[in-house]
Amino acid sequence: MSARADSSATPVYDSLNAALRADQPIALATVVAGEGIGAKLLVKPGADPIGSLGDPDLDRVVARDALGELEAGLTGTRHYGQHGEARERDVEVFIESFVRQPHMVIFGAVDFTASLGRAAKLLGYRVTVCDAREVFATPQRFPMADEVICDWPDRYLARVGASLGPRDAICVLTHDAKFDVPAIVGALATNVGYLGAMGSRGTHAKRVARLHEEGVTDDELTRVMAPIGLDLGARTPEETAVAICAEIIATRTGRAAPSLRDTDGPIHA
Repeated sequence: MSARADSSATPVYDSLNAALRADQPIALATVVAGEGIGAKLLVKPGADPIGSLGDPDLDRVVARDALGELEAGLTGTRHYGQHGEARERDVEVFIESFVRQPHMVIFGAVDFTASLGRAAKLLGYRVTVCDAREVFATPQRFPMADEVICDWPDRYLARVGASLGPRDAICVLTHDAKFDVPAIVGALATNVGYLGAMGSRGTHAKRVARLHEEGVTDDELTRVMAPIGLDLGARTPEETAVAICAEIIATRTGRAAPSLRDTDGPIHA
């Protein structure tokens, strides 16, 4: 490690440790091959980078790329020219993302919710169950959830929507227009990476009409995966949870998969 990289390590690691203790997203870029091995740049959304990789133009480009990796929750290596040029391999930079746990919000305290919550926890999600009906929205019914909220979907999303990003998911399981329409309208105002809604094709057609009445456009509706889940022939709550989680994974990774939204005919054979 060069003297310059070593001298800059203390403020970088101090800031990294502080961000990790506060559960704040942050990315650490380190030169692992080429000039300036060991040099580090710490990148945090909404703040100036800390440290340097040895060139201001390289710092600028790597900081931009690190924010993109951080938003997607990815860690990996990238190659640059000495001044940040693309498609060159003079410098190899390892970008390590430290991100918060992904968040799944399930609207509707229904029979399928517990199975979906358990599957989501297996995938590492922090799970919130939200329903406006006090008798159903109880921790006793959903012990796997990190929190159970008794509130209307639009009011809950008004509080937390700004914190939802591409790695997060909203699943609307209510089957009831007075719940799922405000939930979808509120979800569309966020940057959530996955938005799915349960219901038959007929139920969803009626829901789309209601959403149009609320001013939702056809372009916005392309974000809604409904009927929810991959076309796996799922019937039970547990099978449906697998189909939903598989669709979330496929959406996040950009893989082609047979979603129920894109097929015709009955959902259940």
